[in-house]
Amino acid sequence: MENGTAYFVKKDSIVREIWGKSDTILLIFAGAAAEFALSKAVDWLYFTGKLPADPIGRLFSTVTYAQRIVFSKEKEAYQAIQAINSIHGDLEEKRGYKIPEWAYRDVLFMLIDYSIRAYETLERSLTSEEKEEVLKVFNKLGSGLQIPDLPQSFSNWKTAREEHLLTNLKYSDYTKDLFIQYRRQLGAVRYHMLLGLQGIVVPKRVHELMGFKKMSIYPTLISGYKLTRAIRLDDFFKNLILPSKYKAEIKALDENLGN
Repeated sequence: MENGTAYFVKKDSIVREIWGKSDTILLIFAGAAAEFALSKAVDWLYFTGKLPADPIGRLFSTVTYAQRIVFSKEKEAYQAIQAINSIHGDLEEKRGYKIPEWAYRDVLFMLIDYSIRAYETLERSLTSEEKEEVLKVFNKLGSGLQIPDLPQSFSNWKTAREEHLLTNLKYSDYTKDLFIQYRRQLGAVRYHMLLGLQGIVVPKRVHELMGFKKMSIYPTLISGYKLTRAIRLDDFFKNLILPSKYKAEIKALDENLGN
């Protein structure tokens, strides 16, 4: 309890630090955009037609929604989680069968993995205790979403994550189509920047399935970006990554919702 009000994530949690910065979230977004496209359950995201119509917007809204939950008071966070459950239930009813349990776990595992990978790419290595904290917070989210069989230790999560990467991903026509849509929305320059960022942050399995090339320039650009933060040019570079219509959303990511 803080000032008589419980927050979904404690104010001193490393998860708030990770999800309180737009540059970290944009890197989480980049990784998720690649892995979403490879999921064997990506057809569910095509069912309504909204994802292929605006894939950048839909995936960006997913990570921003996760940020809102991280910074919400507990009551509001669980209301948001219940709304997600309701949306999924309606979708399952319309399609006539249930979203696989492993697909829910995959999305949760992505949030855990890319939270760690993005922060460590841009900031520093996390301690074992901090990684356990990331798992604990997202397991709390997963329990609210009624996802069963969640690993309760980080070592068990790592094993489950590797199994999911090997079992539940494949390059498909959906993958190809989504990347065509990414390029259409972003334009050639931003699209190649997205590929470069994905090549840095995604796990080896995703790297192999996507056929990402090793581009030595991107680690150098990450180092350069860290320098721009010190001289307050980072907003310029963030706006290079996503089109101008997302400018307000990018700015809002830095507002540390719930503080």
